[in-house]
Amino acid sequence: MTLQLYRGDAYLQQASATVLAVGERGGIVLDQTNFYAAAGGQPGDKGSLAFAGNACAITTTVYDSTDKSRIVHVPAEGAPRPAVGDKVTLSLDWPTRHRLMRMHSALHLLCSLVPFPVTGGQIGADDGRLDFDIEDAGAIDKDVLSEALMALVAADHAITERWISDAELEANPGLIRTMTVKPPMGSGKVRLVVIGTEGCIDLQPCGGTHVRSTGEIGRVAVTKIEKKGKLNRRVRVAFV
Repeated sequence: MTLQLYRGDAYLQQASATVLAVGERGGIVLDQTNFYAAAGGQPGDKGSLAFAGNACAITTTVYDSTDKSRIVHVPAEGAPRPAVGDKVTLSLDWPTRHRLMRMHSALHLLCSLVPFPVTGGQIGADDGRLDFDIEDAGAIDKDVLSEALMALVAADHAITERWISDAELEANPGLIRTMTVKPPMGSGKVRLVVIGTEGCIDLQPCGGTHVRSTGEIGRVAVTKIEKKGKLNRRVRVAFV
């Protein structure tokens, strides 16, 4: 099992760990990590592992396909690999991770402004998108959404978290906005991302990394609203 340090501190840029396994393809499993494993539309982290005078570039981080409790750090082709039992120091590509955190939080704000079910989404370091189940294309407006987004950013609402049980989430299905991505359940508890006092801006299950307040997001704008099927509207957000 890999302890997910980013759950406790999304701002942890460096960490120490011990190598538990190195797969046939070179994927490295550690006892703990500050690297986020790709999930929920957020890409896996990249960075480097330092060990015994060597540096191993990590191109992405994913969950083990056969054991979701283990996180695999994928090394660059030709990079030196540590051995099982080695002590390593993990260093995030922090500029990229921080931009992903900012964009992820921005998409939660967008979700709070568009009162329709979410059918998909993707988070990038420069832009992101959410797809909504909307029949009426005129129900949302690019300029209106951009102005509302920046008002929420400027208000500098706190972004925190709290945990509820799987049973509590099942008893409150309205907390789930996504139609295609299931909240991370199965451990007995579910993490809620809380924006604003008592979630007055947004409150929903999420396993991703976020900034500490909406003011940290910076300037963003809705750049495009696309029709992706009869009921699907794709809303794109970018840093400006």
